[in-house]
Amino acid sequence: MARHRCDSCSFRKKNETNPSSLLGRLWLFHTRFCPGWRRYLAELPENERREVIRRSTNKREKRA
Repeated sequence: MARHRCDSCSFRKKNETNPSSLLGRLWLFHTRFCPGWRRYLAELPENERREVIRRSTNKREKRA
């Protein structure tokens, strides 16, 4: 299995830290068409894939 740089990408980490920043929004846009990102997600186990998608798209659980 080829190792993707997505898991250690500083660009991705900026999105997770501050999703409303320009770089965070640009990274999210980039993931919509990036074939490397899709391959990276396809190679992850299902539970880890869901967690990565949740963090990267900033879909947090709403508090009551």
